[in-house]
Amino acid sequence: MERQDAKIVELDVREQLKSKLEPFQLIMDTVKTLGKDDIFVLHATFKPTPLLGFLKMKGLVGQSVMYDKEHWITTFVHKKNKTWLETTDESKVAPKAQSASALSSPSLIELDNRGLEPPQPMVRTLAALERCKPGDEVHIHNDRVPVFLIEELNSLGCTYTIEEQPDGTAKVQIRKP
Repeated sequence: MERQDAKIVELDVREQLKSKLEPFQLIMDTVKTLGKDDIFVLHATFKPTPLLGFLKMKGLVGQSVMYDKEHWITTFVHKKNKTWLETTDESKVAPKAQSASALSSPSLIELDNRGLEPPQPMVRTLAALERCKPGDEVHIHNDRVPVFLIEELNSLGCTYTIEEQPDGTAKVQIRKP
């Protein structure tokens, strides 16, 4: 599998960190969902040095880039794909943070929002959409149909599809206009 074909799973824990909440369990729950060829992109307010060492013991290697004063983007891949990290070109390390001119093909952000208390699923989804360029997609998996998010998507002009799952959860595919 090539890096550009990999599924990118993003998690932004900056709000939790700014609110003095510990995001470790949320990070580990996200890591548990990763496949061997997935790319995990973590957004934090600092370089997560202890996490880099901890996840290395679990078979993931990571690379951190300071994107802004309180915005570190760390990309993790399975150790067998460590060559994917050898590119220090920021457009490869942090594709969602780039301008539209830096990338030619649409990007996809997948968020598993299950188990989060409102308004976190909506906040995470809107933050992901904010990082997208027109044509990019955000796919979310929520505990239920996100009624209030749908109102917001309509006001933003986003197109979306909702698939209610047999277990009562909902998968929503959103395209940024």
